Amino acid sequence: METEGKEDKEKKKKTDEGGERERGRDVSHGTACFRELLQYLLYGPLVAKAIYSRAWEGGKEDELWCLHLLFLFVLRGLIHQLWWSFSSMLFLTRKRRIVKEGINFKQIEREWDWDNFLIPQILIGAMGFCLFPSLRALPPWDLKGFFIALLLHVGISEPLYYLAHRAFHSGELFRHYHSLHHSSPVPSPFTAGHGTPLEHIVLSLAMGLPLIGANVIGAGSMGLLYLHVLLFDFLRCMAHSNVEVFGNGFSETFPFLRYLICTPTYHSLHHTEMGSNYCLFMPLFDALGGTLNAKSWPLQKEISSGKNIQVPEFVFLAHVVDVVSSLHVPFVFRSFSSVPFRVIPFILFCWPGAFLVMLAMWAWSKTFLLSFYNLRGRLHQYWVVPRHGFQYFLPFAKDGINDQIEKAIMRADSMGVKVLSLAALNKNEALNGGGTLFVNKHPSLKVRVVHGNTLTAAVILNEIPRDVKEVFLTGATSKLGRAIALYLCRKKVRVLMLTLSTERFQKIQKEAPADCQQYLVQVTKYEAAQNCKTWIVGKWITLSEQRLAPSGTHFHQFVVPPIIGFRFDCTYGKLAAMRLPPDVQGLGMCEYTLDRGVVHACHAGGVVHFLEGWTHHEVGAIDVDRVDIVWRAALKNGLRPA
Repeated sequence: METEGKEDKEKKKKTDEGGERERGRDVSHGTACFRELLQYLLYGPLVAKAIYSRAWEGGKEDELWCLHLLFLFVLRGLIHQLWWSFSSMLFLTRKRRIVKEGINFKQIEREWDWDNFLIPQILIGAMGFCLFPSLRALPPWDLKGFFIALLLHVGISEPLYYLAHRAFHSGELFRHYHSLHHSSPVPSPFTAGHGTPLEHIVLSLAMGLPLIGANVIGAGSMGLLYLHVLLFDFLRCMAHSNVEVFGNGFSETFPFLRYLICTPTYHSLHHTEMGSNYCLFMPLFDALGGTLNAKSWPLQKEISSGKNIQVPEFVFLAHVVDVVSSLHVPFVFRSFSSVPFRVIPFILFCWPGAFLVMLAMWAWSKTFLLSFYNLRGRLHQYWVVPRHGFQYFLPFAKDGINDQIEKAIMRADSMGVKVLSLAALNKNEALNGGGTLFVNKHPSLKVRVVHGNTLTAAVILNEIPRDVKEVFLTGATSKLGRAIALYLCRKKVRVLMLTLSTERFQKIQKEAPADCQQYLVQVTKYEAAQNCKTWIVGKWITLSEQRLAPSGTHFHQFVVPPIIGFRFDCTYGKLAAMRLPPDVQGLGMCEYTLDRGVVHACHAGGVVHFLEGWTHHEVGAIDVDRVDIVWRAALKNGLRPA
């Protein structure tokens, strides 16, 4: 007993420590968001000046320099965002990805303030306009200035940056100033802006010297300012995009150009091997300095051929919940998708665009790759059926959705995928019988089709306290409701099953052992649960229905989307979910409203099915006898209750 007590204390200590770490991460993330909002206050004086110029100075041309700086700031941020969106659209770029690993939460947090460099640079620009009033009267265009800036860039900026960058890779300088930039294992467009102040000063000099030179000679213009700065950012984002955008014949067809343009593969080699490819945009200086990596052109050709594709062994086939949550994907906003989904005002402004995308997906799109992660050396992918939740309840859309799911299954089968797990409505009984439609239609499938609901039931059941003697169950005759009711009645727990169908209730009751059937009780109204403090919700319930629960009730739930918690005197469980094993790699997206590293139980059920190497399909009705088997297998493989 003493040993058991020590073990319990140790277990509790670890749990508390884990909770503290989670709370610490939440606080850290909240602080980061607050800090990000505060940093934009530094642009306040420029905004105030712009308003003052328009209101009291008549919008004179020589007083609108602050507007130009603000607009330039917005465009620079947009370039980084658009490059990120492009590189994250795996359905377009998966064949040309250079570093195959995914970007995890740790890297996202580290690069959270990637746009910090824009603040000093815009302030430097404002200082220049204030100290040199002649800059306020720059003409829109001056072609001479473009050529001068180009010559100064090649003659001064490129060699200056090359020498500085090479110096940054020496002992102390690297450790104190440049290691931060290289701490990101997978390059991304946001990595381009992630660095220390000293690095940003060097980059500011490299970018600003051609502009200063052109203005000193008298050939400066606003057009040159915009073009030079935006092109500078564009090329840096391209180099860090981790997607090869040049064709496989680039280095052979245009051999001279390969010394003038730094390709994404070229710069990625600098990040993976570091002792080479130091140039800013022109590999010519690496060739002159003897630091050109010999793999640069062969690797660029290999990757751009698009033949180096990894085949997943597990696929989670998801769908879109609604128009707003469709924006909770990595290629829209990385920071937003890396935290649990919530409705925020900024996202609501994007609703019209998301609605148009929904219509386009309905008309033309097919199942696509959204994201991926690695678990124990195996590639797991998210595929998405391009349909929103409401479309699953449109009678005329049923055949089209099943066709999308069937094509995804057949594609996975031909690729060699081992297990494909169906999410939420993709396994709806009324739609395809919980996946039985596809298994019966294609009896020779090699890929195992899994609905994962056995583990979903296990998660819900293991959340219920052992001393509970009575529960109230809505959605009682659904696939999950049936399994939960049959399992609990075997444990001598009285189950109040809310259903108007006596036929369905009796069918389920007859499945229970004879000595347990008395524990299944049909009820037709919510008032029957006025004295029951354990509600298992499998069907949406309104505020008025929730009011019927006694104070202190806990609402377990398996309804999508989750119910809204109106009662402050009650507690609400989240959707059935499990935390992936700690050795998961490259995961940087939250699954809907769930915390980082947590996935829906049906997803986890597919993962367990794959890790265990089970060869049966898990479709149709839930086998109640396997609930405990699947639960123990999940724990054995390192998954934990969320």
